Amino acid sequence: PMKLYDISKEIFSAAVFPGDPVPAFQPAQRLAEGGHCNLTQVTLGTHSATHMDAPWHFVPGGKTIDQVELSRCVGPCQVVEAQGMLEKAWAAAVLQRGVKRLLLKGQAQLSVEAAQELAQGGLLLLGGEAMSVAPDDDPAPVHRALLEREVAVLESIDLRQVPAGDYILLAQPLKYGGLDGAQVRALLVEGSLEEA
Repeated sequence: PMKLYDISKEIFSAAVFPGDPVPAFQPAQRLAEGGHCNLTQVTLGTHSATHMDAPWHFVPGGKTIDQVELSRCVGPCQVVEAQGMLEKAWAAAVLQRGVKRLLLKGQAQLSVEAAQELAQGGLLLLGGEAMSVAPDDDPAPVHRALLEREVAVLESIDLRQVPAGDYILLAQPLKYGGLDGAQVRALLVEGSLEEA
C-alpha cells in the first residue's frame, strides 16, 4: 500500500534563520466578529520554514522560483543519513549509486567541493533538514555551486519519521513570480503512485 510522509515544517512554529523575517498573521475577517467568512493576512519571508531556493537567490540573472523546472521537484528520490560536513568523496560515492534527487537526514552541510561534485554529476534536487545546506558562516559558495547548475535546493525539511531509503518526492514550490524562493509542502511517497 502507498504511504505518505509529510516532510514539511509548520510555517509559524518553524525556526527562523537569523535575520530573516518572522512569519506572522492577523485576521482580515472573522465570522465571530460579524465577517462574511474567516480570512487571514499572512506575512513571511520567502525562505521561512520548508522552502526551495531559486537560482536567483545567489546567482545574478539566475532563474526565479516560478521558473524552476518542476520535473526536478517530482520523482524518484533517496533519503540518506548524514551528519556534519560532507566532502567531495562522499558526494562522488552518492552519485555512483545513480541518485538524482537526494534528501539528507540529519544536520549535515556540504563543503564547496561536495556541492560542485553533486552539481556537475547531474543531481536534480538536494534537500536537507538544516535551515541551510551550506555552512552558516559562509553560505554563498555552496549555494552558488548548486544553483549555477540549477540544482533545486530544498531546505528545512523534516525527516525524523522517515527511514533512509527510496521514495517518490513531491516538492513543488509556490509560484511566486520573480522571487528568490518559496514555501514548499513537500511529501514523500513510499510504494507506488498507482496504489493511490
